[in-house]
Amino acid sequence: MKTLVVLTIVGAGIVSGLLFAFSNFVMSALKELPNDKGMHAMQKINKKIINPIFMLFFLGTPILCALILFKTISDFTSTNNLFLIVGAIAYLLGPFGITILFNVPLNNQLEKTSDTDADTVWPDYQNRWQRWNHLRTYVGIASILLLSLGLASN
Repeated sequence: MKTLVVLTIVGAGIVSGLLFAFSNFVMSALKELPNDKGMHAMQKINKKIINPIFMLFFLGTPILCALILFKTISDFTSTNNLFLIVGAIAYLLGPFGITILFNVPLNNQLEKTSDTDADTVWPDYQNRWQRWNHLRTYVGIASILLLSLGLASN
């Protein structure tokens, strides 16, 4: 079980760290570019991020969270299991769930946008995408903390 939790924390850390980078500096750097250039750069990022290494962590970490839930849900009265349960659920809802439900649809809409529409689409996309990104980043950080507390109290 400890190995499972450590691997989950590593995966959550990698994904949440990537999200933190976008919240902290990537999107603000893109915002400083002319609208068509910033939008085009984000369209390129959205294509490049779909690669085997990213997908291993992005899809693998929720699977690990589900395994933690499966192994701990029967004994949620234990404090360390409660930390693990809440941490796993937080990750599934935050970095994974928000991405699938909100950020990916926004990315798909952006992909269909032509450079001529950048002045209207890009500022709106940035505001909405960043709002969801900040939230999934904070929830991801909280999930790492909770999973770590569950590991430490074991």
